[in-house]
Amino acid sequence: MVKLANRAIDGFLDAPGDGIVAVLLYGEDNGLVRERAARLAAAVVDDVNDPFRVFEVNAAMLKEEPTRLFDEMAALSLTGGRRLVRLGRAGNGNSATIEAILDASAISAEDSLLLVEAGTLAPRDSLRKLFETNDRAAAIPCYLDDGRSLEMLVAESLGKYGLQVEPSAMAYLCDNLGTDRQITRSELEKLALYKGRNGGAVSLDDAEANVGDGAPMARDDVALATASGDQTGLDRALMKCRIAGESPIAVLRAVIRHLQRLHLLSLKAANGTDIGHLIKSHRPPIFFKHQPQVQRQLQNWRPQRLAQALNILTEAELDCKTTGLPADAICGRALIRIANAARPHTGRSA
Repeated sequence: MVKLANRAIDGFLDAPGDGIVAVLLYGEDNGLVRERAARLAAAVVDDVNDPFRVFEVNAAMLKEEPTRLFDEMAALSLTGGRRLVRLGRAGNGNSATIEAILDASAISAEDSLLLVEAGTLAPRDSLRKLFETNDRAAAIPCYLDDGRSLEMLVAESLGKYGLQVEPSAMAYLCDNLGTDRQITRSELEKLALYKGRNGGAVSLDDAEANVGDGAPMARDDVALATASGDQTGLDRALMKCRIAGESPIAVLRAVIRHLQRLHLLSLKAANGTDIGHLIKSHRPPIFFKHQPQVQRQLQNWRPQRLAQALNILTEAELDCKTTGLPADAICGRALIRIANAARPHTGRSA
């Protein structure tokens, strides 16, 4: 089994494939990791609180008893049925133990399933490589919702309550949600309950009154200030993000998404399409209060320079994950570099 494609994930969560002994859920969206873990657990056992069929292993247990994970996977359920063994906050240090489980012929997929939850893993991380290359394992990435996927999530979640979303409200929601699947769903449920009392389509006023209380808006401010070359605004927005507890990687991802949007729009504008029309018709919609600023940015940035800036951000994200250097400093240097390149007097290279 290899890393599951997006189109195959839903079916797998409801019915894990035959012969699969272990499943890895990893990625920067912790809420989506938890949501998918709960869904997979429910597909394996009738009652996730059954102590005879569900066992949780943590790092402290493995430190005291290194073989505990293997022993739990090899044990048989006292009441019959498949056992579920859960390992949270896993990392590369667990790779050897899990590989031994996958290689053990005595451990049957019919008897036990190991559910492993992890954070962000690079392609070369041993834990991720193990699950992506072993025939008895499956790896499921849990990436942040953005772009079209986030718009679809908003429409689907509110549609269950019979609610439609006005374009300006959709743009606002897409700008202020998406960093954690469970938080996104919770915010949308809160909005749906509010509209249940007031009726009608979800308007911008409804969205602003119920969703967005600091961190997402601060990330937007970082992205807009960076692309505008506004050093003062960037410093202020970064400080807000730190106060809100935002991770440097989440901040970098917000700027990456914004520059990707600018890059797409700039390529279309290079073909002669009117910039104003492009901005107004873009999907997912651009929040109307940001549209004038986005238009000014498109007049200053060209596709090649945006591609260079995106490379800088991608390298910064990788450095945050792999070098061991302070992530805040790596993030700050990359954003300052791009903000300087955005200022008209700095020449034409990022």
